Amino acid sequence: MSDDEPRLRTGFWVQTQLRVCDLAAIPFVVLKKGDADAGAVLLRIDKGQKGILVLAREVGADGQRSWRPALGDGPVPGEEADAYIARQTARDPDLWVIDVDDPAGRYKPD
Repeated sequence: MSDDEPRLRTGFWVQTQLRVCDLAAIPFVVLKKGDADAGAVLLRIDKGQKGILVLAREVGADGQRSWRPALGDGPVPGEEADAYIARQTARDPDLWVIDVDDPAGRYKPD
């Protein structure tokens, strides 16, 4: 994606994900609203007994957007995930935090 290509507004992306989750009966809650135009997003995905998976969106060298685990390769205890999210929201007031209850692993962002 080049700098002159139109970008998908974050608020619109969040609304789309809410609709996708609603149709699939996957609980989805906006824990913190960020900048509607260009705010970054953290996904807090509750994997049930396995713990919480925190995903952050990144843009690769090729301009493609992808999701990467923010706290290692797998789920972590809820307290660890929530402490990380609190630190990130303190640094970035435009950050969105989305909570998805998905122990079955059905939710796929984007």
